[in-house]
Amino acid sequence: MSLGTPATAALFERVSALCLALPEAGREQQGRHADFRIRGKPFAYFLDDHHGDGIVSVCCRSELGENVDRARRDPGRFYLPAYIGKRGWFGIRLDGEPVDWDDVRYAIERSWRLAAPKRLVAEKEHGGTA
Repeated sequence: MSLGTPATAALFERVSALCLALPEAGREQQGRHADFRIRGKPFAYFLDDHHGDGIVSVCCRSELGENVDRARRDPGRFYLPAYIGKRGWFGIRLDGEPVDWDDVRYAIERSWRLAAPKRLVAEKEHGGTA
């Protein structure tokens, strides 16, 4: 993956580790961004200067209205990404300090649950093989 800086590459690796730890998660990379999928459905995006916005972030699915609430509540940490923000996604900025990695992990896991089949989510939550 061709990322802007070594620091951005380290952020990408950390986000990748969180996403790929989830059952059946996969990753596809294109230039300076990557998408993470569960059975073909995206649940997270790593974006580095997406469409020239200068932002390094992870974008996640959200419950109805959560994306707007997060962006309104703390616009320094959260934003509505181009194209997908209007479809319920929000971005967590990774290019500021400090990054709340517990929140990043929680948002990624929640996003995975929204995209994954219900049976797989139930298996994961009940300690099954998933």
